[in-house]
Amino acid sequence: MGGGTGDGVAVTPLDRPFGMPGRPLRSNPFMFGLTGALGVLTAWLLVQAIAGAGSVLVLIVVSLFLAIGLNPAVEALQHRNLSRRVAITIVFGSVIAFFVAFGLAVVPPLTEQTTGFFGHLPEYVQQLQNHPLIRSVDERYQVLDKLQQYVTGDRLATQMFGGLLGVASVLISALFSGFTVLVLTLYFLGSLNSIKETAYRFVPRSRRTRIRLLGDEIINQIGGYVAGNLIISLIAGVVTFLFLSMMKVPYALALAIFVAVTDLIPLAGAVIGAVVASGVGFLVSVQVGIACAVFFIVYQQVENYWISPKVFKSSVDVPPVATILGALLGGALLGIVGALLGIPLAAALLLIAREVVLPRQDRL
Repeated sequence: MGGGTGDGVAVTPLDRPFGMPGRPLRSNPFMFGLTGALGVLTAWLLVQAIAGAGSVLVLIVVSLFLAIGLNPAVEALQHRNLSRRVAITIVFGSVIAFFVAFGLAVVPPLTEQTTGFFGHLPEYVQQLQNHPLIRSVDERYQVLDKLQQYVTGDRLATQMFGGLLGVASVLISALFSGFTVLVLTLYFLGSLNSIKETAYRFVPRSRRTRIRLLGDEIINQIGGYVAGNLIISLIAGVVTFLFLSMMKVPYALALAIFVAVTDLIPLAGAVIGAVVASGVGFLVSVQVGIACAVFFIVYQQVENYWISPKVFKSSVDVPPVATILGALLGGALLGIVGALLGIPLAAALLLIAREVVLPRQDRL
């Protein structure tokens, strides 16, 4: 008998020269396995693509984070009857000026110290040769002769050349990443409003108003955190510069900028800056080093219990436990970048939980 169609019209074998279609292959084990294998392969390729573009994604996230953080300063200048383009130029120019000042303050003393070290290197070697302990060890094991052969040999030159190439590649990569972040930050800062509106249009119209309110509040909290962190770091740098200058510590400006930059890093950043600055103080004298250590201990207490609460009171409201967990988890996932992003993201998650998740749970 002939087959039929959905319209009730009989179909003869002449209408299907290649025969009647068979049953669907949905329940076929081969097709099931093939579909599963293709799904696994697609997921694996997607993971590999994300891993390969991980560094680029980090640069994009950091740039967007910086743009959101600089946006409050731009809006503050806009409230003074400046156009957004002029406000962005002023804010971005200030950021570039800070990095230029940092380079001018750090590079010359670093170059001077490195040149001085290599210039006095023969004197250091002569002092080692005149030391009784070193002389006795050298007479027994010929350490200085082996060291001289190693220094004058081809192996050291090859290793130094390879090391210099490695350092050069790292510096070039860091400069390229920094330039990329600056360009992307400038682009995101100029297009932030249009990016927000485009993102909100992907939300259904019935929920768009609420999502816009939540999204704007999250952006305001991230911007407030970045602006507050920059203010706290600026205060730390200024106070450190005044104290180190009063104590006659060399390279006070470079150390103050280093303390300000490391103070941006949650949890461990302030300790790193204090250790480096106090170490330079100990090179001056033991008394100066102890004074530097006491200064940083006292200042950190003032910053943690008075300056930070005053600055963050109106911008980011994150419990201390969430702050620590956000910084630790972010640092474990993305290093220093993750530690910087962890606290404002924790604030955003707490806001979503407070305004969306908990009310929904209360209605159930």
